Amino acid sequence: MKKKKNPEKPLFLFLILASSLASTATAKSTIEPCSSKDTCNSLLGYTLYTDLKVTEVASLFQVDPVSMLLSNSIDISYPDVENHLLPAKLFLKIPITCSCVDGIRKSLSTHYKTRTSDTLGSIADSVYGGLVSPEQIQVANSDTDLSVLDVGTKLVIPLPCACFNGTDDSLPALYLSYVVRGIDTMAGIAKRFSTSVSDLTNVNAMGAPDINPGDILAVPLLACSSNFPKYATDYGLIIPNGSYALTAGHCVQCSCVLGSRSMYCEPASLAVSCSSMRCRNSNFMLGNISSQQSSSGCKLTTCSYNGFVSGTILTTLSMSLQPRCPGPQQLAPLIAPPDSVPKELMYLPSPSPSPSPPPDSDDDVVGGGIITAPAASPRGLTVPSSSSIPGNPANGPGGSISVASCPSSYYSFIAFLISIASCFFVFLV
Repeated sequence: MKKKKNPEKPLFLFLILASSLASTATAKSTIEPCSSKDTCNSLLGYTLYTDLKVTEVASLFQVDPVSMLLSNSIDISYPDVENHLLPAKLFLKIPITCSCVDGIRKSLSTHYKTRTSDTLGSIADSVYGGLVSPEQIQVANSDTDLSVLDVGTKLVIPLPCACFNGTDDSLPALYLSYVVRGIDTMAGIAKRFSTSVSDLTNVNAMGAPDINPGDILAVPLLACSSNFPKYATDYGLIIPNGSYALTAGHCVQCSCVLGSRSMYCEPASLAVSCSSMRCRNSNFMLGNISSQQSSSGCKLTTCSYNGFVSGTILTTLSMSLQPRCPGPQQLAPLIAPPDSVPKELMYLPSPSPSPSPPPDSDDDVVGGGIITAPAASPRGLTVPSSSSIPGNPANGPGGSISVASCPSSYYSFIAFLISIASCFFVFLV
């Protein structure tokens, strides 16, 4: 008697295959719920998809090109630096303003005009390096018919960001939205940005330190905070370790030395018209520090920056007695505008149980730290619903939510594999 085939077993295998494929195609993004209308400074981790001028990169995100360079500790004193051609695969920190929109933190200040051959997928995955998904672009532009992209169509590009009150474990911090690459490990990311795996896990409300390519993590960066009055236009200024920021209408340049919590400000090198930077009733200029050793200690006199109010640069003259005189003022090192991706500076992730692949031609350069790394193919995320936000999790500094979605770049591949599984199922039945 011929044995009858059991259709339940291949069906069961097919369901397992489909389930496993769907699980591998998910990407997570950390969302910070909010209720106030306040904003904060935030950063995007962006990898150039092609050679671009400084002004072209800045235009993609509608940010000030000089501020973008200083956020990456790139020297702005070079001639015509704003038109310098930056190499493809260069990793930059892009300064953005993070707002509270529909109950979550995001940035909606970026707009993009479509070009020939653009698709929502190419805009999301290539132009913006996986920081946004095609589905998120569709939701943000729901009043526009995107079934056919006409050249010159203006799109809102919603970008991820986080504030978490500008702190991490009660210390000043600025948050970087980082797109996970195929080569990344949690230990490698933590080492790269001078944090810890446990801190990353807590900030992103992760039950376990498991990441996949295309995930977007909120990475806390140690920073120097300011103590300007609330009526100053640059109130709340915060600068990550090892970088700079321009303020007071490009008149003042402030820096945060690696490992420091103290911000140091001085006149910027740009040729702009500025108000007086002299400390009142003294000959001290902004940034001047004088020390005088005596038998009782070191008398320290400092002319410090105290904010920008109604076009006026506020300064404060302070005098203190220290046990010993400090050495010369240490500044964060500046680098020349990058021309290429140096192989010898390739960044590798921290050791993991499985051996890391050797360096190849796909590499990143980190502006400001000159750290380079192999780059993975960018993958986007789908849109988290803005109308319904789950409750705050137990973890995370301000309440962060990790949401999963299926990136569009996986769809066709998954459909192909599932169709094969379906044929296999039919054959066995």
